[in-house]
Amino acid sequence: MSEIKGRIHSVESFGSADGPGVRYIVFLKGCNMRCQYCHNPDTWAKDGGELMTPEEVLKKALRYKTYWKEKGGITVSGGEALLQIDFVTELFRLAKEKGVNTCLDTSGNPFSMEEPFKSKFDKLMKYTDLFMLDIKHMDDATHRKLTGQTNQNILEMAAYLSDHGKAMWIRHVLVPGITTEEDELYRLRSFLDTLKTVERVEVLPYHTLGVFKWKELGIPYQLEGVDPPTKEQIDRAKEILGAL
Repeated sequence: MSEIKGRIHSVESFGSADGPGVRYIVFLKGCNMRCQYCHNPDTWAKDGGELMTPEEVLKKALRYKTYWKEKGGITVSGGEALLQIDFVTELFRLAKEKGVNTCLDTSGNPFSMEEPFKSKFDKLMKYTDLFMLDIKHMDDATHRKLTGQTNQNILEMAAYLSDHGKAMWIRHVLVPGITTEEDELYRLRSFLDTLKTVERVEVLPYHTLGVFKWKELGIPYQLEGVDPPTKEQIDRAKEILGAL
């Protein structure tokens, strides 16, 4: 059995919104971003959670394999899954041995072209069928304000995945007054047009369902008073981005 262990925040046995088909979703602990609209701030801390080996996670996941059929499989999310890249890679390697579809839900924040990360990422790509990449904002200054981190390496990751022929779904959270501006949406669309492997674009409307977690953790919520986007704003963003 592998000596690698991942810190697991939680799992969802029958996910339908994080990849194709029915998914077994593994949420990992740890994230360097501090997105103002995050609905899972309880995943930020890099400690805690349940320590499990890739074999243990896969064994539990395979109990649900009959429900996955042709399109379903395993999705690893977070937190930020790339912070535990060794664990994800081994889990996906074992999953592919069983013929399981693998999907990584990531914001790309840990991505780097420097070693040792680059070699580890190249290995991960071999075992990952789909990358779901969340692009928060195209303007770096606004991205830093929104998340506390730069977007330069995230956009670099998108281009790297495209250059290596890896399938991508792009996600964009629509927050009124922050990511609803049309010039920004057109800027994102122009960037997406440079990518060769984007199979789907998803517009995710901002919501306040996770605000209670901020209060429970004693963290001031930065978007107090911001309402979810209107149907018109959502439809316009989908039109510009070519979202499904």
